[in-house]
Order: sequence, then C-alpha cells, then structure tokens
Amino acid sequence: MDLAELARRGVRLETGGHRSESFLETDLLVISPSVDLRFPLLEQAVSRGIPVWSEVELAYRLTSARFLAVTGTNGKSTTTSLLGAMVEGAGFPSVVAGNIGTALCEVVPGLTPAHWVVAELSSFQLETIVTFRPHVAVLLNLAPDHLDRYAAAADYYAAKARIFTHQASEDVAVLNADDPLVLEYAQGIRSRVLMFSRSRTMGDGAFLRGDRLAVRRQGRTEPVCATSAIRIQGVHNLENALAAAAAAAAIGVPAGAMAAALASFPGLPHRLELVAEVDGVRYVNDSKGTNVGAVLKSLEGYAGGVILIAGGKDKGGDFAPLRPLVETRVKTLILIGQARGKIRAQLHGACPMEEAPSLEAAVAHATGLAAPGDTVLLSPACASFDMFRDFEDRGEAFRRAVREVQSRRDAVGRR
Repeated sequence: MDLAELARRGVRLETGGHRSESFLETDLLVISPSVDLRFPLLEQAVSRGIPVWSEVELAYRLTSARFLAVTGTNGKSTTTSLLGAMVEGAGFPSVVAGNIGTALCEVVPGLTPAHWVVAELSSFQLETIVTFRPHVAVLLNLAPDHLDRYAAAADYYAAKARIFTHQASEDVAVLNADDPLVLEYAQGIRSRVLMFSRSRTMGDGAFLRGDRLAVRRQGRTEPVCATSAIRIQGVHNLENALAAAAAAAAIGVPAGAMAAALASFPGLPHRLELVAEVDGVRYVNDSKGTNVGAVLKSLEGYAGGVILIAGGKDKGGDFAPLRPLVETRVKTLILIGQARGKIRAQLHGACPMEEAPSLEAAVAHATGLAAPGDTVLLSPACASFDMFRDFEDRGEAFRRAVREVQSRRDAVGRR
C-alpha cells in the first residue's frame, strides 16, 4: 500500500518531523524498532500514561496463530530461517517474519489458529511488548551490543530476556546451555526449559552425540543427522542448528524433517558467505558480523591464515575480547571506517595492522597480502552506517570488490 492509498483511507501522514499533538493526544502509540524510547515526545507520552506498543505486540493481538520466537545477539536470522524450514518441511502451516525483514502485521491477517509464526525478534522490538506470549521462545546467546542505545550491557540483556516475560508453564523456553549469560538472564522463568549444547548432553533438548546431532524429548533420544550433513558450516551455525532442532522438537516436528532442512538450507547472504576462491585464496563475506561476539564465532572456524577486514561505525562496544583469536588466527588486520582508531588502540600488538580508505581498497590490499590457503574475511565488528546504507550494502560492495579481483586474475590468465 502506497502513501497515497493510506491518505485516501483517512490516515494522516507526517513526514520530516512530528507534531507534539500526534504523541500527546492519542490513545495508543505503535512504534518502529528504530525509535529510541528516550525520544523526548515519546517520554512525554509515556509519562501521561499513553500506551506504547511495538509492532510485535500489535500483530500478536491481531491473530490467534501461535508464535515460535527467536532472539539473541547473533544467529537470529539463520536460526529463524532454519526453524521455519523445519516447520514447513513437517507440513505445519507456518510463516516466517519479524526482524528478519517482513513485518509481522503484514503476515498475520488471515492466519488460523493452526498456523505457526516463526518470528525473529530484536531487543528493540521486545522493549515494548505488553502481553506478547510466544509458545516457544528461543534465546540463542548474549554478548555486548547496541551500547550506543543502551546505557549498559545489562539493559540490553534484560531487553532480550523479556521474550520470556509472559510465558506460562505450558510454554517452552529454549536456552543455550553453553552461554552463562543466557542461563543467568533466564533465571526464574515459568516456562518449561529445553537446552541446546554443542559441548555436553543433558535432559530434553538438542545436543551432539559423537559426530551426530540428536534431540531428546520426553526422555527419548532421537538421532537427527551427522554434523557433516549440515549444509551450513561453522561453529556458530552448529549452535544455530541445535537451537532450531530443539525448538522444532518442542512442537513435534519429526527428526526426518529436521534432517532434511539441515541438509538443504543454504544459509543467508552476508553471513560467512563464500564469495569466491581466487588463486587458492578464499574470500568470505560476513558483513552481518556487526559486533564482537559475531566476529569471535567467525574466527573460531579458522585455524589461521586470516586476513581480517574490520571496522565501521562503533556501537559503543569493547574490541579487546577479540585479542586472543586475533593473535592466533589473524595474519593481518586491515581497518576501515570510523572505529579504526579505537580498534587499533585496543588490539595494539595483537597482529600486524594496516588501514584502508575504503572497503574496495581493503580488499585490493588484502589480495596483495594473501597466499594460497589464506582467507580474506570481511567481519567488521561494527555497524555499517558510516560508509554504507546497511550491512547488506556493505556486503554487496565486498562482493563487487572480489569480482573485480577475479576479473583481473582472469584477464591475466587470458594473456
């Protein structure tokens, strides 16, 4: 629906700013996740007792469908998509939406009570839920992020944990048993707990048994597939697979449907995406690695020989936790963007560091440094907005730069 159609339906549009009356003389405010609750007019509305809902809350009240909700610092989109594929593969009526790109209000009209809404949710969306109650709520992991919006990491973690606020004993919480912060912030929840872990077995949930992924429900263990059969590779994707399997098990998805989804799901763009291999050098696009926790998971998948391109708009985080893996796995760190000075200072001495004026220049320079067997990895640990529209725009720029490297190599080969 375009703006003209909205106007024809009597919707008043305000662009380029807002009148105070729009906030202070209304019955309800439904806000975009991008709106900071510290916005002065919003604070005034709240002080007057005007309800403020997220779009998630509105969508929840408009449907009788059940929700499978996924949140966490990293891996949300992949886990949500993979869980959606498992649910669909089992033949359950379902739709995937939320923070992953399609607004929940766009999909809920016409859904029936038999439908499952597989929803990716951000901390910003969860801040203003009021009654939202997912039947299954997944908390993947917690790491510092968005500290340009939250006063402290604890506030960000608490916003994530709101996903469990309205659950009851007949609902399910899926928790990462390997993440101490997840376990800390999930204390006291009323829902039934399923755990997932790549390091140990436990009660009901999902875990590894040797080289196989397995689920346990109602005390009965079911093999799902060999880890080698999972199409998306990497330590972080193994955790995402376990989380999706545990959530799918909670609603009765057969192990066969889980295995089929794990074998066929290709992964999402800009998340450890292999763009090309040129002269034995792999070029990997992890533009969605917008925080330190994501970059740590990415680096865990490499033994060494990484030329890491990092930097961008600082979100207020601490880059020092990268040091151990940078020291052991990164051959050269090439820094770009506004945060390059802060990263250089906090990782001083961890590995050789250089700076580039653009992403294209960084890829060209990395190519000159790389030897066969090395990996040129874009995993920025920062937001993209200093140089790009979003992480996707940044990932596309990386792809174009790699294609330029390929074309130059091909031209040399044809001479």
